[in-house]
Amino acid sequence: MGFIANWKAKRKFKSDNQQYAITHQDWQTDIEIFKKIKEAFELAAKGEDVVSNQTIQKAGEIVLWGARGQFHEAGRGAGQFVGASQGFSIPVVAGIRYRVGATRGTYVSGDPIQKYGEIGDVVLTTNRVLFNGMINTREWAFAKWNGAAASDDETDYIFNVSNRQKTSGVLFSTRDGREFNRYLSCALIAAEYGIDRVITEVDKNMKELQEDKPMPPVLQLEAPKELK
Repeated sequence: MGFIANWKAKRKFKSDNQQYAITHQDWQTDIEIFKKIKEAFELAAKGEDVVSNQTIQKAGEIVLWGARGQFHEAGRGAGQFVGASQGFSIPVVAGIRYRVGATRGTYVSGDPIQKYGEIGDVVLTTNRVLFNGMINTREWAFAKWNGAAASDDETDYIFNVSNRQKTSGVLFSTRDGREFNRYLSCALIAAEYGIDRVITEVDKNMKELQEDKPMPPVLQLEAPKELK
C-alpha cells in the first residue's frame, strides 16, 4: 500500500507543482503591474504624462498607459437568400454564357458579430480610452461610459458608450491585455474619486497580494513499513 500511495502522491505533486508555477507567474506579474501603476499615478498626481504620445489632450487630461491593439466594432456576417432560383442563360461569345434570372425566397442577414480591423495605438488617459489607427480612430470617454466587458483571458474588450449605438473595442496581446485591465480599473477610480484614491487602493492591493502569495506544494510520502 505504501508504494501505491507514494506513486499517487508523486503524481499529484507533479500536477500541483505545474499549477503552482502558473499561479505564481500570474501573481508575480500582478505585483510588477501594480508597482508600475503606483509609479504612474504618482507621476499623474504631479500633472505629468506617464508615456510619450502624440495625443491632443484635453485640459487636465493625463496619459497613463499605451500599447498596440486591434480595433473591432459590431457588425453582421455575410447574409444570404434562403429559397430557390430560376432563370436561363444566353450565349455571349464563344464558350461564355450569361445567366439571366431571379432569386425567389427571403434574404436573411448574417449573425451579429464583432468585426476585427486594423492594428493601431491604444492610449489610456485619466478621461478616456483612445484608438488611433491609419483608417479608424475611436474615443471611449468615461463621462459617457455605460459599461464594458472583457474576455476570460483579459485580452479582448468591448466598450459601451452612450453616444454610439454600436459596441466596439480592442483586442490586445496576453501581457498587454492583463496590464490594460488593471490600469483601466484604476483610471476609472481616478475619474470617479481622484488620483489619491487610486494610490491608496493600489497600496491596499499590494498588501493583499503579498498576503496571498502562492506557496509551493509539499511532497508527502509514507515511510516504508518495517519488515517483521
